[in-house]
Amino acid sequence: MSLAVWNRRHFIAAGLFAGLSAGCIAAWAAPESTVLVVGDSLSAEYGLKRGSGWVALLQQRLQEQKIAARIVNASISGDTTSGGRSRLPPLLKQHNPDVVVIELGANDALRGLPLQMTEDNLTQMAATAQKAGARVLLVGVEVPPNYGSEYANRFLGLYGKVAKSTRSALAPSLLAGIADDPDPLRWFQPDRIHPKAEAHPRMLDNVWPELKKLLTASKK
Repeated sequence: MSLAVWNRRHFIAAGLFAGLSAGCIAAWAAPESTVLVVGDSLSAEYGLKRGSGWVALLQQRLQEQKIAARIVNASISGDTTSGGRSRLPPLLKQHNPDVVVIELGANDALRGLPLQMTEDNLTQMAATAQKAGARVLLVGVEVPPNYGSEYANRFLGLYGKVAKSTRSALAPSLLAGIADDPDPLRWFQPDRIHPKAEAHPRMLDNVWPELKKLLTASKK
């Protein structure tokens, strides 16, 4: 065997080994997490151009911050906590998420459903996700003021109650800085319920701090 042939073969082998090693190191150093978002129209881009909602913006932020994670947005407009509770088990089985973000409840309130029912459903969803090995982030949502401030406060408070009882992370208010703005209507679509695209970066900022903590600590 000539020296030239030997050198060429070993050069190719060395290159392949280096490439495989680099790939293995990259995979080991940055395993990809899966984030499952189970929400309603606030997370399903209702009335918005695709890609402008807070969940889509979340995927962009992950890429910008070089956090290896993929987002599965299983949000459905009009969904209630009862609907989310029934949909969650097959979603967990299909996607095996590291983190489950639960953003539900607003439609329960709009339909006048009992607060205890909403609390029970959220508690069961959190427990089911945790049993499957996922960490849970509950996202609190506000309701329109036509139900009265007492009901609205009790409703928003139940998220903290569920988070404490299930030891889940909590983003207290998806619409902080939006629904409580001195002029909140400037952030909402004509229906006065669904935020405009301009509000969704703020919504992401309200979720991001707690979600980032879970992502950096949720490697299976």
